[in-house]
Amino acid sequence: MAVLRTDGQDLVLELTLGEKIWSLHGNLRMPLSAVRDVSVVPAPLAAVRGLRAPGLAVPFRTKIGTWRRRGAKSFAVARAGRPAVRVVLADMPFEELVVSVDEPERVARDLRRGRR
Repeated sequence: MAVLRTDGQDLVLELTLGEKIWSLHGNLRMPLSAVRDVSVVPAPLAAVRGLRAPGLAVPFRTKIGTWRRRGAKSFAVARAGRPAVRVVLADMPFEELVVSVDEPERVARDLRRGRR
């Protein structure tokens, strides 16, 4: 399962090998100063909008990879039945991250604290 954490002044999304393969992407690292909002999303599959390109989508189960819609691009590692953390970004290649994680409330709280 993906891990979303802070490392000094950076936000890091660490993907498992399978997630890297299915998303055709590596780990993501961006400055915490790019984070505009952090929230917990109870239904992450519905929160991921747009067309998959590239990535994996198993209906009603999982969405992994890049999701594009007019004027915006998101990165998702979303799983059914697993709440996620949504991170809204500014001036980055992805406008948001939607990541199912263990203990999403704690992860969101830690990210908010790290932005200060």
